[in-house]
Amino acid sequence: MNRFVTGFVKVTGLPIQYFYFRKKIYYEDKKHTSRKIKGGALIVSNHTSVYDYPLMMYAFFSRVIHTLVAEVIYKKSSFMNKFMNDLGAIRVDRDSYNFNFMYKMIEVLNENKVGLVFPESRLPTEKDEPGQLLDFKPSYVYVALQTGAPIIPVYTNGVYGKLKRKKKDRARIIIGKKFYINDLYDSNKTEKENIEFINGYIKNKIKTLGEQLEKVK
Repeated sequence: MNRFVTGFVKVTGLPIQYFYFRKKIYYEDKKHTSRKIKGGALIVSNHTSVYDYPLMMYAFFSRVIHTLVAEVIYKKSSFMNKFMNDLGAIRVDRDSYNFNFMYKMIEVLNENKVGLVFPESRLPTEKDEPGQLLDFKPSYVYVALQTGAPIIPVYTNGVYGKLKRKKKDRARIIIGKKFYINDLYDSNKTEKENIEFINGYIKNKIKTLGEQLEKVK
């Protein structure tokens, strides 16, 4: 069902996303990076808008993307609830302290599927410093360590939906080289220390990708 619904949405939405996103994709290292993901993987991206998810669906067009989605989206309507489930999204109930979403994402990755997380867990507000990444929630680190799935870091500039804009104003994405966080795990440190280090490493990696994207003309 997930593959059928996602395929239908992608095909029917192609003309709309072309004008709405006008996406341009870059790579940290073109020789070792590709949008064609083989096997299971966890995409980790910064979060700028609710449109980040559909953008990733088109960026990694050949795969069904199972992403974590806040419960507020599901509560909009019964249709939205069913639609998100059919797309393969995973509901996160932030206020209930229910970590079932982690087990579901582990199941996704163990089945060699592709997951997507936005560790910032919320969209930036006027109170946040523009252009700065928010704190990363570390639950995805536990998931990746548990499954051994590779991490694919991604950064997007979040420019969507401006029909009257300059040529350079478009959704731009940079995809980093995949890596395995198990390689970063230090058995001489406590689990908490490892989680904090790995989480900080990935946040800095995505920040660096953003800086690299800014330099692209």
